[in-house]
Amino acid sequence: MPPIPAGHVAPAPPDLANLAENEVAWLGHACFALRMADRLMLTDPYLTRTAGPFGIGPKRFVPSPVRAEDLPRVDLIAISHNHYDHIDAQALKAYRWRDETPVVCPLGVGALIRRLGFAHVVELDWWQDRALGELAVACLPAVHFSGRGLLDRNRTLWASFGFVSDTRKVWFGGDTAPGPVFREIGARAGPFDLAIVGIGAYEPRSIMQASHATPEEGIGIARDLRARAALGMHWGTITLTPEDPFEAPGRFRRAALEQQFGEANAWTLPIGGVRAF
Repeated sequence: MPPIPAGHVAPAPPDLANLAENEVAWLGHACFALRMADRLMLTDPYLTRTAGPFGIGPKRFVPSPVRAEDLPRVDLIAISHNHYDHIDAQALKAYRWRDETPVVCPLGVGALIRRLGFAHVVELDWWQDRALGELAVACLPAVHFSGRGLLDRNRTLWASFGFVSDTRKVWFGGDTAPGPVFREIGARAGPFDLAIVGIGAYEPRSIMQASHATPEEGIGIARDLRARAALGMHWGTITLTPEDPFEAPGRFRRAALEQQFGEANAWTLPIGGVRAF
């Protein structure tokens, strides 16, 4: 376990049930709770220790500030793809509201979610959307891949998401490398008030450049999306790749300055931290 820097973990766990409108809480890695249009959403829930089957795989070095069994009832779970650090089967099975909470996921992922006990699953292709009251959820492209075993690579789709209320537009990236598709998303679905973008698990570039962005590329993606602010994720929670797990935020802010995005517009949160957007 690497030494944890001061301030990396919030002093108290977030009160997810009482998140205010247009607030976001980081539970580590790619798992966020956010409230828009009075709907409480959860993204890519990875809340237990191990990202892998049968207790085998990389392990969180910072535990989730909220246990899966203690989650409040949420109005939507959005899942970007089927990798173990984005679909935590143990956590989803421990969630108490599987009969009530709808799940939105890319094509082909629904079968796994149903096996985990969820009754309301909506699979979407890229550029499809669904309404949840006053909240619109759009399934959008990403540059990544899928698979949970040796024989199922790219059998299911991967995606990013756009969440749209009357007052805010948020993009959640899941896992992605950079690509020209983000300029298309910015033109067709943007601009966004906030882009939640992966900035970790990027070394070695010879392997990871096809599926994960560097912090500098994360800022480029946010610029392509025409986002006003960018929130870095997918860092500081679990060791997936050999770079320093805490170097990403500094590079992210420097890149925002160098790319004229604005250093103050490149956000990171402590695990368990909450911020309005």
